[in-house]
Amino acid sequence: MRYRPVALTALFVAGAVVAAGCGSSKSDSKSAPKKPAAASASLSSVTVKSGKTPTLSLAKKPFSVTKTAVKVVTPGHGAAVKKGQSVSVNYVLVDGRDGKQADSTYGKATQAFPADPTQVIPGIAKGLIDQKIGSRVLVGVAPADGFKSQGGNQNLGIQADDSLLILLDIKSAHTPLAMAKGTAVPPKAGLPTAKFDSKGNATITVPKTPAPTKLIVQPLIKGDGATVKKGQTVSAKYTGVIWKTGKVFDSAATHGPNAVPFPVGAGQVIPAWDTGLVGQKVGSRLLMVVPPKYGYDTSPPANSGIGKTDTLVFVIDIVDVN
Repeated sequence: MRYRPVALTALFVAGAVVAAGCGSSKSDSKSAPKKPAAASASLSSVTVKSGKTPTLSLAKKPFSVTKTAVKVVTPGHGAAVKKGQSVSVNYVLVDGRDGKQADSTYGKATQAFPADPTQVIPGIAKGLIDQKIGSRVLVGVAPADGFKSQGGNQNLGIQADDSLLILLDIKSAHTPLAMAKGTAVPPKAGLPTAKFDSKGNATITVPKTPAPTKLIVQPLIKGDGATVKKGQTVSAKYTGVIWKTGKVFDSAATHGPNAVPFPVGAGQVIPAWDTGLVGQKVGSRLLMVVPPKYGYDTSPPANSGIGKTDTLVFVIDIVDVN
């Protein structure tokens, strides 16, 4: 699994194997699925029933597809979703193996997904790109476009070779900023400094002084976009280095060209991000100095190069919030 500086990643994010506060889950103690030799079914065999929470009924189980298929149940009349946009949806997720609902956002907040197969499981992206806002879309997701590369999703009881059914109600879509945009703030003396390339990727230089013992959240650019609120999903471009060595241990650029989405204020990212990003505005660039107790404390991620007593330094561009 690719390393990220968050404690948990959002459901459906590419490379994630755990859900971040998403609805119901199923036990993973079920028996292994039988090989669906002649049990393949098309989307025409799936009935969508409207209601407060829509339901999906399968004419035959297991539902299995070898190639992801998309069916527009109800066409929308808005603009078409473009690759790379942030898309707000309600969804129902059904495990094709047993036809049972694995998760749903109906009755809760909508979920924001990046319309990019490198940032979300490919089946979601294929169901969103080129669809019009306002559409209801049914997606039959082949295992290769679902959780197969992650070995399944234990939290949802989904096995690696399960096909998925996802019903998407597309509410809105917009294009995140390419990088921070706003009013520059003069940097304070004694703090790490950063230089940026044309894409906003940071090179951070750490001073040869003892690391601070307090959390520091220093704006480098003050944005004028929407204010980040507790419980929202932030999309950010970031670089993180270790104070002691100055070495980069993670960067959004290593995960693809787009910003990385994650929830804040919900206990699912390191404490510094949970507290330091709430109240900031889209377009802002932050320098964050993170002592251990505000980072990973005594449980740094394996193979990250971070020690239990290491202070971390991040530069974070907040490019979107949903």
